[in-house]
Amino acid sequence: MNIVCLDLEGVLVPEIWIAFAEASGIPELKRTTRDEPDYDKLMKWRIGILKEHGLGLKEIQETIAKIDPIPGAKEFLDELRSLTQVIIISDTFEQFAGPLMKKLGMPTIFCNTLEVADNGEITGFRMRVENSKLTTVKALQSIGYETIAAGDSHNDLAMIKASKAGFLFKSTDKIKADNPELSAFEEYSELMAAIKKSL
Repeated sequence: MNIVCLDLEGVLVPEIWIAFAEASGIPELKRTTRDEPDYDKLMKWRIGILKEHGLGLKEIQETIAKIDPIPGAKEFLDELRSLTQVIIISDTFEQFAGPLMKKLGMPTIFCNTLEVADNGEITGFRMRVENSKLTTVKALQSIGYETIAAGDSHNDLAMIKASKAGFLFKSTDKIKADNPELSAFEEYSELMAAIKKSL
């Protein structure tokens, strides 16, 4: 039994925080897990910037409503789901992912949740489990699944390396150079071919 585990942002949809940085005119918010391996540190820093600028969940959701999947992502996902089980494992939040899942045909997503005050201020976040991507892949393996994983960032590397087959997709030159043993692809057709070989 195979199950494909995919990252969300940068793989199927554009990076939410980059889109919001552009919409809000706050360039510091362009920093993502491609730049900062420590997700806890990154999120606390982001929440501090939002507070400083008086921005909350509503403003981010308004930006997310305008984000469309990367061209070809839905078709890729539809074909993949016709072949095998697929789970999106993301460090994003339920409050961000909902509208994007509708645009992708409602695939299964495992993600985290934001703590939001009554006035819409983002006050914190709750991770589903520690090291959520690796922990989830290991849990799937413990119940008899062989995992195939793909992602683009530092926080995807552990699940990619722990899987039967793992691939970098639309990653940075630095991450590719630091992990030369991992096959890296830029096009959905290439990733699909690699996954099919691994099924």
